Amino acid sequence: MTVLDPRALNRALLARQHLLAPAPLTPLQLTEHLVGLQAQASDAPYYGLWTRLPDFRPEQLDALLLDRSAVRLGLQRGTIHLVSAADCLRWRTLFQPVLDQGLRGAFGARLAGLDPDALAARGRALVAADPRTFQELGALLAADHPDRDPAALAQLLRARLALVQVPPRGLWRTSGPAAHTTAEQWLGAPLAPPGDPDELVLRYLRAFGPATVADVQKWSGLTRLAPVLERLRPRLVEFRDVAGRTLYDHPDAPRPDGSTPVPVRLVAPFDNLLLSHADRARILPDEYRRAVMGANGIVRGTVLLDGFVAGLWQLTRTRTRAVATLHPLTPWTRPTRTAAEAAAERALAFAAPELTVHEVVLEG
Repeated sequence: MTVLDPRALNRALLARQHLLAPAPLTPLQLTEHLVGLQAQASDAPYYGLWTRLPDFRPEQLDALLLDRSAVRLGLQRGTIHLVSAADCLRWRTLFQPVLDQGLRGAFGARLAGLDPDALAARGRALVAADPRTFQELGALLAADHPDRDPAALAQLLRARLALVQVPPRGLWRTSGPAAHTTAEQWLGAPLAPPGDPDELVLRYLRAFGPATVADVQKWSGLTRLAPVLERLRPRLVEFRDVAGRTLYDHPDAPRPDGSTPVPVRLVAPFDNLLLSHADRARILPDEYRRAVMGANGIVRGTVLLDGFVAGLWQLTRTRTRAVATLHPLTPWTRPTRTAAEAAAERALAFAAPELTVHEVVLEG
């Protein structure tokens, strides 16, 4: 069985993520290809699309959220993702065990003895009347349960209902409360019934493979997926990684040579590129993991050099000035610095075209 080393896996991943060459896709098509973009920070999906699409503009994603072609809700790993409306309806029920497990782990003791179905029904009625924040929902539910933690009551609704964040939340450079209603109410359609995760796993492999069972589980938050991969084996090809683990893949998926050139890329904060494998060696050197993944689940924007994380980036702005700060995690050569600074200039032009002063700061 062919062995794929980290460089081969890196190039396969970058090809599928459309980071070797721009994607010939619309923003909605790319969102579906990636099975969503993590959206814990409101602007992260915008940068995630920008780095993969040559002519992407923020108003394109704004339009998708406003016309309800795309939504923001908890899915993979229980975290907020931007997904197409179709994928929201298709996959939300499949991820119910992930959300249930997260609720039990964080709030189980504070919810003991309550009727979750009754609370969910009450919550559904509340958000059907008006989109509401978790603070509002917690206070309304606590009126009937004054001895309970309002935050825990609100989180029960997040887990038990398919709650989407409605605009203006999530729009580019627009502030607004995280108000929620159900996906069924917002999209005017029912959720698909729970089913086998086979199609979800196949789509994951198209965007993130080749991958082990543990990789698929890490990305999704679902467990016991070994039988699913076993069932799909006749439709897949198999490889080994350098540790001898079985990697599954689509027969026709791109697997470029490990020496394939890679342009310098600025990867969005919270990008699933860094969060979708149990073994991140194909993209994130272990010695940089702590610098990239900080406290409270923060995942910083990263700079890819030769396809691997080798730096951090951050954009800040005032009323008149926008600054892109680059922080190398390893020594950069002069050509690397030049390429990274050019990528930062493009990020500034994308994110702050209206500001008169753009500045790139290279730390260290």
